[in-house]
This record gives sequence, structure tokens and C-alpha cells, in this order.
Amino acid sequence: MKKRFNVIAAAVLALGMVVGMCGCEGQLPQPKTTQRQDAPNLTAKQEKTIRTNILKTLDQCNNDRNIDALGSILEGPELEIRTSELHVAQVTGNLDRKTTIPTDLAQAVISTDSGWPRSVFSITSTTDDQQSKRLLVFRQDSARQNYKLWGVARLFSGVKMPSFEISKTGSAQGTEKDTGLVMTPKDAVAAYADVLQNGASSQYAQKFAADDLRTKLADLTEQVQKAMELNEGSQQQVFTPVDGAISVMRSADGGDLVVAQINSEWTRSAGSGRESQPASDAEKALFGDGQATSTMKTTYVNVIALYVPPANSDAKITAVGSERQPVRVEAL
Repeated sequence: MKKRFNVIAAAVLALGMVVGMCGCEGQLPQPKTTQRQDAPNLTAKQEKTIRTNILKTLDQCNNDRNIDALGSILEGPELEIRTSELHVAQVTGNLDRKTTIPTDLAQAVISTDSGWPRSVFSITSTTDDQQSKRLLVFRQDSARQNYKLWGVARLFSGVKMPSFEISKTGSAQGTEKDTGLVMTPKDAVAAYADVLQNGASSQYAQKFAADDLRTKLADLTEQVQKAMELNEGSQQQVFTPVDGAISVMRSADGGDLVVAQINSEWTRSAGSGRESQPASDAEKALFGDGQATSTMKTTYVNVIALYVPPANSDAKITAVGSERQPVRVEAL
């Protein structure tokens, strides 16, 4: 009974602190071995209140182009991405439409684990203008901290999501070292980064189903390469998983839904005495008044959502959603 009371108290504390507080940013606690309890950490009503309050504050930050207030409700890759998006909006006067997050919910996947950090995976409906569904990852890093929005991935069109227990029952959190899968979550993220970097020539390419992010990146790389070759230029993209930046939830079929941060650096050399210029409006805004040289490097934050099936499955690892945003542009 005492353990049950402590769990409820922690959830109520998080609920009360979620609006308007500026938490101190610092090193996140290292994930510990998860311990399952009998009940989910939040009720469906509490999840809705936390999600609604965070998104309401985020909308206000968007409208005011207020970067300073983001740390009170965001952390991890979403803080980096939204900071960049608002910086671009300050410069261009236009806020990317992808920053609009749907408020209606399709399903809340609530953790039953008693340790920290605790996660909630909230899957939204589409937006009014028919943008894709979002997978929202909320995290509570300790009993004394409020939930924050840690990661957002736009789900790919037509993708089939794994099944989860209903919110009243709750789901077990996984870890990056989960076994009984075709690959541990940590290894799956590293393998996917290799596939993003090397395409069909990656040694892991056959372990992954085709997905929208890989297709779009391959098309973009090919287009830029053709232009580069006209002027004897070159390009290179390097994808690197961010250590510890991973959240995992166990699915009903024994698989894992994995959300992780992969950073990438895209280096372009113009060649033939030319200057390398920003490749998009967002890159232009981030580069600002910088002096162009023959080589330009853009750093991206990529959030990827992977379904890793159980070991006895014939299914491939499938990317079900992603988000990608440039966060820094520099001339070398």
C-alpha cells in the first residue's frame, strides 16, 4: 500500500509542476534497470492533462517566438529541434508548419515501471491540415521533476504501428540492452545510422524494411551530387547515434518501439574555386551573416522511431517515423 501511495504521489507532483516552471537543465540520470509494478504510472486523465498543458505552453512559445521558455517543457532532442525551428522563424518570419502538433490522441502508452526516467508514448491523430500523426515521447527524469516532451517523430504515411496494452493496463518500458529481439535497441539504432549513411551498400541494409526517410535522403543526396559533380565538388554525410538518447517501450507482441536521437553532419565542398552556400531557407537563417567558403558543414538532429520485432519473427526492423532539423551551419 505504501509503495502504491508513493507512485501516485510522484505522478500528482509531476502533474502539478508541469505548467510554467523552468526546470534546471543538466545531465540526465543514467537509465537504471526497470522494475515493473502492478499499475501504470499515470491515469489516462493525468496523461491528457500533462500533454495538453505542455502543448499549450509550446503553442504560446511558437506564437511569441520565445526560445527562452522552451526549457521549462522540453528536453533532449526536441529541445534542440524546437530551438532551431524558432530561431529560423525569428529570422524568416515564417514558422514551419511541421511545428504544429495535433492535440487529439489516438493512443497513450503509459509505463508501468517504478524507476526513472519514466516514459509515456502518446500517439496523436492527424492535424486539421492533414499533416501526419505524431509519436510524442514524454519523460519524467526523477520524482521531483515534471514531465517534459523529450522527442517527437512524424509517423510515415500508411505505416503499421505495433500494438500496445491499453492505458488502464499500462506497458513495460524497455532498455537499450533488451534481448529476445532480432537486435538490441542500441544495436538497431547504430545499424540504422549506418544504413542512413551508406544506403544500400550498408552491411545492415537487408535487416531494415524500406522507409520514407531513407528514400528522401537518398533522393536528396543524388540531386546534390549531380550538381556537385558539374563543378568537381563533393559531399559527405556522417550519421552518429547520441549515447544515451534513447527511449524504449515494449509492445504487446514482445517487440520494442524505440525512439532515439541520431545526429548527422553534412559537409559540402563546392570545388573549382566556388563558394559553398546554404542548401535551404533554414540553413540560410542559421548561417546568418557568416562568411561563405568553399566548404560548408550543416549539423542535423534526427529523431527516429524504430519497431524492433521479437527474435522469433521473420519481420524486418521498420522505421515508423522521424524528424529532422538543421541546428548549426558553419563554413570551414
